[in-house]
Amino acid sequence: MTTPQLQAPVVTADELERRSSPPESLRPWITEVAQIPMVQPGSMAFTHVPQAVTTIVLRTEASGRRDALVVGPRTRATYANPDKSAGCTRIRLAPGASQPLLGIPAVDLTNRVTMLADVPGAAADLADALTELAPAEIVPFLESELPQRLSEDRTRRDHRRLLGSAVAAMDATASITDLAAALAVSERQLRNLFTSGIGVSPKHYARITRIRRILSAAGNTPWSHLATAAGYYDQSHMTADFRSLMGVAPTAYFRGDIPAPTPCQSLTSL
Repeated sequence: MTTPQLQAPVVTADELERRSSPPESLRPWITEVAQIPMVQPGSMAFTHVPQAVTTIVLRTEASGRRDALVVGPRTRATYANPDKSAGCTRIRLAPGASQPLLGIPAVDLTNRVTMLADVPGAAADLADALTELAPAEIVPFLESELPQRLSEDRTRRDHRRLLGSAVAAMDATASITDLAAALAVSERQLRNLFTSGIGVSPKHYARITRIRRILSAAGNTPWSHLATAAGYYDQSHMTADFRSLMGVAPTAYFRGDIPAPTPCQSLTSL
């Protein structure tokens, strides 16, 4: 059986982005900067796909209101239909960068949204300035300000680099046991690295990665082939995992039968 053609618009927030890579000086802490143009209210419903990344979001409403937010890793999909015209810049943090930039481990931000100015780390001091900048000014500003404000001891730097290696090797490793062995750490150490530096366990990180792969690869390929290519045991395993993270089965999602939009995630205090 092949995957069905879309019968209704199913747009992910990621598809609205214009992405760019940061300069070399920022890559220890930032993996990507993305722009989402002004989205008009009621123009579309879209999906926030699960993502094991902490993101600084600079949001601008058509009214002129601007906010600097921190959006933690999302372990489940949410569905939105904007009620205000707004656009944003998304600054995605590298694995292990939450502690040096934001002053807290990534796990404390999982499934949460908070104001950037409220975090205890160095990036909080930049919140007001960031909200005043045009999109084209943000990266040059960060390049001039961040490196001189951040400091890491050797242990934390080594942990961040080890975590980066673990993430890079995740697709090529059959199991968490094999990944830990390849990196010469215990499984417990690996779990602790992921939880603190990314905000989810290695197992959940792998689940999110597989679901995102299904979303990007679906089209006319048989579900069973997609499941095997993404590392599932079989199609039923893929379907169960997709339903768990996306809220609906893959066949329903790709024909546009998605859950009703929900309000934007509420701000939480740290």
